[in-house]
This record gives sequence, C-alpha cells and structure tokens, in this order.
Amino acid sequence: MPGFLAKLDRFTIGLIVSVGAGILVPCSGVWDTVFSRLSDAAIVLLFFLYGAKLSRRSVWEGVMHWRLQGLVAASTFVIFPLLGMVSMPLWNSVLGPDLCMGMLYVCMLPSTVQSSIAFTSMAGGNVAAAICSASVSSLLGVFLTPLLVGLVWSRGGEGGVDFSTFLNICYIILVPFVAGRFAQRWIGKWVVTHRNLTSWTDHSTIWLVIYTAFSHAMINGVWKNLPWLSLVEVLAFCGLLLAAALWLTAFLSRRLRFSREDRIAIIFCGSKKSLATGIPMMNVIFAGAPIGLLVIPIMVFHQLQLMVCSFLARKWAKDVGKGEQL
Repeated sequence: MPGFLAKLDRFTIGLIVSVGAGILVPCSGVWDTVFSRLSDAAIVLLFFLYGAKLSRRSVWEGVMHWRLQGLVAASTFVIFPLLGMVSMPLWNSVLGPDLCMGMLYVCMLPSTVQSSIAFTSMAGGNVAAAICSASVSSLLGVFLTPLLVGLVWSRGGEGGVDFSTFLNICYIILVPFVAGRFAQRWIGKWVVTHRNLTSWTDHSTIWLVIYTAFSHAMINGVWKNLPWLSLVEVLAFCGLLLAAALWLTAFLSRRLRFSREDRIAIIFCGSKKSLATGIPMMNVIFAGAPIGLLVIPIMVFHQLQLMVCSFLARKWAKDVGKGEQL
C-alpha cells in the first residue's frame, strides 16, 4: 500500500482520505453545521482567489482568437449539454435519477484550467490559447453552469428555474469572484507568485466538500442502496462521454482547418471538465439536497480524463519528434 500511495499525487491521496473519512467518521449534529459553514467559507475564498489571479491580458488575447475560443466554448457549454440531454433517458433508466443528474451536471461544467494547460504544453500545442480558453471557460461557468442546471432541473420539481439558487450563487460564488477582480489591482501579483496558496485552497475546498457530501450520504443511508454495478456503469458512461467529446473536438477542429497547435488546445480544453470548480459549485447549486451520489460521476470523469489525456499528451509529444500529424 505505501508503494501504491507513493505513486499518487497529493490531490488524489486527499480525495481518498476525504472519501474514507466521510464513510468511516461521518460528521453529524453540531459538527455537520460546523463543516457546512467551513465549506461555504472555503468556497468564498476559492472564488475570491480565482477572481484575483485571472489575468486581464490572457482574457484579451484569448478574445482576439475568437474562432478557437468559440469552438471551445461551444464544446463545453453546447455540445456537452446536448450529449447529456440525448443520453438522459438511457442514464436515467440504467443509473437512476440521482446518478443521472450527476452525469448531466458533469456535462454542464466549465473546462479545467491547470491540467488543460499542462497537457497542451506537454503535447506541443498552443499554450497561450489554452490559458485563455480555460480561463474564459471558468469565468463563463460561474454564470452558465447554474443556468444550464436550472433549465433541466428544479428543486421544486416543476421543471423551472429555482431563482433562490441563483441568489446563493451570487452570495457565495459571484460576489467573491467580482470582489477578487476588483482586488486584483492590489493583490493580483501576490496571488500569482504564491501559487501554493491557491493550490492548497483548491484542494482543501474539494476535500472538505467531498468529506461533507460523503458524510451526509452515510448518515442518510445512501450507500446501502448503491450496488457496485452502478459504479461500473458510471465508469462506462463517463468513458463513452469522454470519448465522444474527444472525437468531436478533434473532428471539428480538423474540419475547420485549425493548425496542429490550435487543435491540441481545442481538444484538451474542449473535452475536459473541472472538478475544482464543479464540486464547490455543486455544494451551492444543490444546497439542501443530498449530494452524496451526485459527486460520483464528476469524480470518476475527473480521474478518467486525467489518465486518457495524459496518455494522449505523451503520444502527441512523441509524434512531434517523428514529424507525424495529429
């Protein structure tokens, strides 16, 4: 086991510990309230730092490459949700309503930032475009993800948009993000130079929300009714969803005659979904609802996309040296 853990990164180890703690030592009573308040505070800090570190220059440069940014945004917020809506009847019949909603939620999330940029750089793609695409995607996700979720699901069960959800989004996510944008003038450089702070905030927020989500699931007896076969089915559906997104982004970027470097950025930024943004937002969007099962698809999709995209990045990096085309 120690040898196995040595091969894992800090974030993955933290996920395993958070899940294990939520199952073995779930919080309840007053501690449930304490951890819920801590989760909200961590989310506020997280999005404040996101606002403070987002570069105006990278956004401007990205906007200028409008064809690439448009395709990435369309893949993230149009193609993915359409794939989810088309697959919804199948997911619901096989997985049940909670896991189905978790799969739909994956489809509505913005792209990742760090890993999209890292894989694009590793594969020899357009890093500047990847920085822009991922940053703009995260910014759009603050607005579009709650809107998309509200269009297909209502806590009131009537199929409409629950506007109290958007108020929570404003208080806990949007207001801190805007405050961070205003504060960037004074603290932006400090935040960028102290990457460990934002990295630990990212990771700690996710670990905290995962722990509370799995704790609630244990207290409410959710796991007793979840067969292992369902986890295998979620893995299979996430694999199919990722494969479809990778193929579509590759196909469209080639048909639209983007350069090899741009295609790499489009594929990595347009096919990935952010766990770092998704789980904190889930805690706000689905406030008051049991989210124990909802987090499973995004956790599975996150690990799967890292493994698959890591393989692709290494392969394409070798293809550059051989002079092969993407």
